[in-house]
Amino acid sequence: MARGKRKECAELCPIEGALAVIGGKWKLVILWHLLEGSKRYGELKRAMPEVSEKMLIQQLRELESDKILARKVYAQVPPRVEYSFTAYGETLKPVLRALVAWGGTHFRQRAG
Repeated sequence: MARGKRKECAELCPIEGALAVIGGKWKLVILWHLLEGSKRYGELKRAMPEVSEKMLIQQLRELESDKILARKVYAQVPPRVEYSFTAYGETLKPVLRALVAWGGTHFRQRAG
């Protein structure tokens, strides 16, 4: 695809727009862990031991910047930070649940 066409598709193609927000190695995993409710940073880190601290922070910041997640800081010692879906981010929940269901079907299909 020509360079100009590629840029045009990135701006107009809905799937590329969605992947720009939720794509990346860890974003969907983070969102999956938050499906059941808000989580503290430490809870997310323990649930995802394979992800580096730097990468987890980066992915959380990007999701916050895209208005998918909200970050709430509690004024206490030690500091407590929780992440949860924004109202806009809540619109992703049906999509995430569908991906989880499809993933389970896919694993069973491959195993059978």
